[in-house]
Amino acid sequence: MSVPEDDPRQSTAEEAAPTASPAPVTRRPGAALGAAASLIALIVLTVAWEWWLAPLRPGGTALVLKAVPLLLALPGVLRRRLYTLQWASMLILLYFAEGIVRGMSDRGLSAQLGWLETALALAFFVCALAYVAPFKRAARRAKRAA
Repeated sequence: MSVPEDDPRQSTAEEAAPTASPAPVTRRPGAALGAAASLIALIVLTVAWEWWLAPLRPGGTALVLKAVPLLLALPGVLRRRLYTLQWASMLILLYFAEGIVRGMSDRGLSAQLGWLETALALAFFVCALAYVAPFKRAARRAKRAA
């Protein structure tokens, strides 16, 4: 669906574009949805893990606070903000590393949860990069053309 020229939804960047129209960015809504879903699942996992499923101490631990940085990223990821997806993709690597460490060093349910954390972090990372990459390539092309 194309947006009419007089439509107010057009961005100012499109209006200021040079006469030679750059190739449109191929949006990947599935990648954005996958990133949001895996982030929400990771938040639920971290809270449930440290409060109920396999806390380090009975009754839960302060490690539940590791969900706070993920919660800070959630609004931007849900709005598909590129900047948020970029920094969240770097943040998620800490959860990826923690999942590997706990998957290899813990026993029982905690080890399984560690591997699940690793899988969710990897899913978010791949989806976030898949969503952001076309925008980065388009920006690089536009910079070279200017």
